[in-house]
Amino acid sequence: MKKFQIVFLFFLLGHVVVSYAAKADTLQIPSMVMNKTYKAAIVLPNSYANSKVNYPVLYLLHGAYGHFNDWLSKTPDKNVLHNLADQYNIIIVMPEGETFSFYLDSPVNKGSQFETYITKEVIQKIDNSYRTINDRKGRVITGLSMGGHGALYLSTKHPELFCAAGSMSGAVDMGSMINPESKERVTKLMEPVFGISGAPQEVYASNAVLNMVDKIKSNKLELIIDCGVDDFLIESNRELHRRLVYNKVSHDYTERPGAHTWEYWENALLAHVLFFNKILKNNAAVVK
Repeated sequence: MKKFQIVFLFFLLGHVVVSYAAKADTLQIPSMVMNKTYKAAIVLPNSYANSKVNYPVLYLLHGAYGHFNDWLSKTPDKNVLHNLADQYNIIIVMPEGETFSFYLDSPVNKGSQFETYITKEVIQKIDNSYRTINDRKGRVITGLSMGGHGALYLSTKHPELFCAAGSMSGAVDMGSMINPESKERVTKLMEPVFGISGAPQEVYASNAVLNMVDKIKSNKLELIIDCGVDDFLIESNRELHRRLVYNKVSHDYTERPGAHTWEYWENALLAHVLFFNKILKNNAAVVK
C-alpha cells in the first residue's frame, strides 16, 4: 500500500508539471497580400494563463528548406522553447517563411511577399490574438540561416516594429550561397523569389543585409550576431562584423565552435534570449 502511495504521488507531481508548463499553440494566419493562409507556432509561458498583463514577444524565424514548426521539432532538446518562454516570461512566435523566401517581397512573384506578410499581417494577428506589448519596446526578432537574414532584414527596414534583432549563422550575403558545386540547385530554388533576368549577383546584392550597414547604423537597433567557426557562412558573417565595426555600429558579435547545425542554433538561442531580456528590462517591457 505504501509503495502504491509513493507511485501515485509521483504521478500527481508529473501531472502538475505537464499541466503547468509552457503551452504551444498553432495559429492560422491568413495573408491578404498573397491570398493564402499559413500556420504559425506560438509558445505561451506558463504564467500567461493566470495573468492579465501584456507580454513581450520574440519572433523566431526558420531557415531555408524549413517551415514554421522547425524550432519545435528539430532542436535536440524538444523543450528548449518551452523552458525559455517560462524562464523569461516571453511569448515566442514562429511564423511561416516558406523554403526560400528570405523574408522579403519578391519583385517577380506575387505569391512570395513575406516582408509584407510578417510586418503587416503576422504581427497584427498576434497582437490581436494574445496579450502582447503592442509596441516596438516589447518586440524582438531573430532567426537561423535564412531566418537570420530575415530577422536583420526586417528589423532594418522596419525599425518601428522591433527594439532588437539577432542572427544565428545568418545568410547575410545571399550571393555567397552560390558556388560552383551548388550553383544550379540553389539558383533554381531562388528563381521564384528573385527571377532569372538580369545579373543575378546584383539582384542578390541589392537585397543582402551585408549591404544595408548604413541603414542599420541610422536605426540604432540593438543587435546580436553569431556564427559557428565551421559554418559555410562564416566568412560573410565576419565581413558583416567588419563593416559594422568600421562604421562604428554597436553590436554583439560572437564566433563559437560549431557548424550549420541544430546543436549550434539551440545553444546560440540561449544567448540571444538572454541578450534580448536585458534590453526588454531596460524598456520596462518584462513580466515579473
